[in-house]
Amino acid sequence: MTGTNGKALAIAQAYFEAMANKDAGNIVSISAEDVACISPVGELQGVQAFRGFQEGFAKMIKKLTLLAAFGDDEHAVIVYDAETYPVPNAIVAEHIIVKHGKIASTTVIYDGTPFAEYMKTVQPH
Repeated sequence: MTGTNGKALAIAQAYFEAMANKDAGNIVSISAEDVACISPVGELQGVQAFRGFQEGFAKMIKKLTLLAAFGDDEHAVIVYDAETYPVPNAIVAEHIIVKHGKIASTTVIYDGTPFAEYMKTVQPH
């Protein structure tokens, strides 16, 4: 299910596909150098920090299923089901802002509680 069209929507869809394919390099290629990411984990700034965030997420992914994507030339929203090793089904929504053809920021929204509960069961190295 998708709505409207535009540059931000196209970039958001490419971003989702890169996440689903665990391709942090492609995510970086469509992100601004000063990309900002806000999530329940915290806030980060810069493409290298964003790469690390995406690489960490990729290690948890079993499968991502796109549920909806809407957007225009500057804003997009994607909603997806994340099947991960720690949490079988996490519904995630991301608001993505695109400037100059690159992801300028993303706000990631999901219930972090099941992930925090999982982390309590993991033994430190």
